[in-house]
Amino acid sequence: MITKELTSATWKDFEKLFGLRGACGGCWCMAWRLKNADFEKQKGDGNKSAMKSFVKENKIIGIIGYIDSEPVGWCSVAPREDFIKLENSRVLKPVDEKPVWSVTCLFMAKNFRKIGLSSLMLKAAVEFAKSKEAKIVEGYPVEPYSENIPAAFAWTGIPSAFLKAGFKEVARRSKTRPIMRYHLE
Repeated sequence: MITKELTSATWKDFEKLFGLRGACGGCWCMAWRLKNADFEKQKGDGNKSAMKSFVKENKIIGIIGYIDSEPVGWCSVAPREDFIKLENSRVLKPVDEKPVWSVTCLFMAKNFRKIGLSSLMLKAAVEFAKSKEAKIVEGYPVEPYSENIPAAFAWTGIPSAFLKAGFKEVARRSKTRPIMRYHLE
């Protein structure tokens, strides 16, 4: 697997991977980047347009994973301050004052789920963040309540994928939501 940053040059691959539904219900990976009211108001085409604007502005958004030139995976990874929902979360509030990069979404093409791609995408996200001089990468997986967690509930990843990628749990303010970190220093 290779990965590439989401840019204007890779936008068509992002569109192909996310399909007509924008990955899940018109999200287009904007759920963490907007207030709830704004996200709901522009679900679908509005979120797609907002994401495309970020790409045109050369914002750091995340990486696309490829197998045989086919886009098969997505990982949203950027500085924590880019994600409005994190700033307002009691459960996911900052662990300390250290600057972190956050992994907020993992999306795999349907035929590439449950084969270990998430941990590969997380390893690639760490390397990507390192190339941008990040010191800590943080993720917010959901603890599965069963073996067969529906894909719609696993979009932030699951702890086992983060552990396999070298992350360690550093806080847990909720039974189902650990905060996991990878230290690059």
